[in-house]
Amino acid sequence: MKASLIILTFFTFGLLLGIFCRFPNELLYYDFSFYVLCTLMFSVGISIGNDSTTFRQFQNLNPRIIFLPIMTIAGTLLGVFAVSFFLKNRSLTECFAVGTGFGYYSLSGILITQYKGVELGTIALLSNIMREVITLIFAPWMVKYFGKLSSISAGGATTMDTTFPIIVRNSGKEYAIVSIYHGFILDFSVPFLVTFFCSL
Repeated sequence: MKASLIILTFFTFGLLLGIFCRFPNELLYYDFSFYVLCTLMFSVGISIGNDSTTFRQFQNLNPRIIFLPIMTIAGTLLGVFAVSFFLKNRSLTECFAVGTGFGYYSLSGILITQYKGVELGTIALLSNIMREVITLIFAPWMVKYFGKLSSISAGGATTMDTTFPIIVRNSGKEYAIVSIYHGFILDFSVPFLVTFFCSL
């Protein structure tokens, strides 16, 4: 929980700085978050490669873990179906289109905007950003109460990039390859599923 509070504090601090302070436009053009993420991925890679037991622990994982992305997709669709009953002004297919962004907010937002308009595209953007932020903040809590795979499923398509370091930290190094595999499959599925539901 302490790690989650630290992450939330930094996010809030950055948000407040962005609102109340004026930074030069030239400074904002540099994608610092990308370089920070690359540094984190590099550090995690060194940590995993340095630990001789990591791959042995990975081999001991249940082979059925290969179906994790499918279960994440099924769980997301089931959750979206339940929530759709409270969204009277949105069709089920529109809700499914937003949900199958799986945290990949940049691509899903653009696709949905092209097919369904700016309003639903914005909803998709915010919804998928929230999925990523919730995973970053609550990953320790998820692992503690729902198991080591829960934070990976919650992260959706982001588990091979932005949420990867926090997942490895909380679930363990043996889940690093699982996290990358899960993120890759969901990343690949986003354009197909979003386009499919938008076209219905």
